[in-house]
Amino acid sequence: MKVAVVGATGMVGRMMLKVLEERQFPVDRLFPAASERSAGKEVIFRGKPVRVLSVMEAVEAIPDVAIFSAGASVSKEWAPVFAENGTKVIDNSSAWRMEPGIPLVVPEINAAAISAETQIIANPNCSTIQMLMAIAPLHREYGIRRLVISTYQSVSGTGVRAVTQLENERRGLTGEMAYPHPIDLNCIPQCDVFLDNGYTREEMKLVNETRKILNDEEIKITATAVRVPVTGGHSEAVNIEFAREFDLDRVRALLSSTPGVILYDDPSQNKYPMPLIAHDHDEVYVGRLRRDFSQEKTLNLWVVADNIRKGAATNAVQIAEYMMSAGLLK
Repeated sequence: MKVAVVGATGMVGRMMLKVLEERQFPVDRLFPAASERSAGKEVIFRGKPVRVLSVMEAVEAIPDVAIFSAGASVSKEWAPVFAENGTKVIDNSSAWRMEPGIPLVVPEINAAAISAETQIIANPNCSTIQMLMAIAPLHREYGIRRLVISTYQSVSGTGVRAVTQLENERRGLTGEMAYPHPIDLNCIPQCDVFLDNGYTREEMKLVNETRKILNDEEIKITATAVRVPVTGGHSEAVNIEFAREFDLDRVRALLSSTPGVILYDDPSQNKYPMPLIAHDHDEVYVGRLRRDFSQEKTLNLWVVADNIRKGAATNAVQIAEYMMSAGLLK
């Protein structure tokens, strides 16, 4: 099994290497790839240094699977090149998510969207992945009519520059700014760029990706995405209006039995999901379950996950695992 990781020197790329190792994915030959300026450097895999290749060198190695985390422009340019050589591509950027015919996959929800003919598979946005892990089983049971989503997203979702900005501000240092405002001791109601409709691109990802993954264009969705001074881990408050009446005990049972979801909910003991709890875990934590008394058939819940792991690296590796188990990889 030959595996390429494109963007291997970045924050998510390094986590992909870690997750491949932790989950004992059967990598016989690893081809870490990055930009020309990073080619020739080394990454550590299974305790040994591995030389970083240029993307073209990785293409020429004809890997069985290439996992991308190098940005949309790199994915648009290089994913088709790998695919034309017969390599299966799992892309973590936004480049292919809404492309017709490209499956957008959370393996626990819609892995069956991948077929033998599929060459490029899109990894959803981190905030979409964790929310859908919690709400997909509820949608199957009760039918979701409307979602009102408020996110509280960590700076790691922006990348290394944003983490450095937060750390610099906490130390009283001046440095490069990833955001137009200070982030320490602040909340910025802007994740990604603003669109003509007044929403940010991150907010519209929650709308469009949710409908595609659940294969339901009728769900009404509105979102507000906020950047908060947390190093790692995204949190979401989700208000769900169902088509059918729900039973709260049944909701708890559904979440408790969903693979990859941990029901972490006991307010009497101050037990609820927080980024500190989700850090370096693959599971999605759900708590603060309560009925919305202002409207019928409506539930509130709170969802937290490590955005670099399940929100990016782990989900991509799980896609590769599914493809292998389904005989879609050699």
